[in-house]
Amino acid sequence: MADILNWVDIGPLEGIPVQGARTLQTASDRIAVFRTLDNQVFALLDRCPHKQGPLSQGIVHGHFVTCPLHNMVFSLETGLAQGADDGCAAKIETRLENGMVRVGLTPSQMAKPNAQ
Repeated sequence: MADILNWVDIGPLEGIPVQGARTLQTASDRIAVFRTLDNQVFALLDRCPHKQGPLSQGIVHGHFVTCPLHNMVFSLETGLAQGADDGCAAKIETRLENGMVRVGLTPSQMAKPNAQ
């Protein structure tokens, strides 16, 4: 059964650099939100499944991002590794509505962290 998504506004498209990313910290995850040259928006968990590299610091090219730690390339559309590499960066649903970027968060991502 798929998780029910809570759609959260994270700001205007212009707040994300072209061919770059910004990050969003949730209760359980850090999410990298990418903007491509053609102004499409994609999001992945901000960690490479291979060496946990911060994908938000990777190079965005076309609809792909290259991990800054070891050059593994991931599809922004699916999260799947490209070429001979194997693995998948978890994809986060996104929407672009009236120039505003929205991400779909699961209930666990929305939960407030326990107070320490």
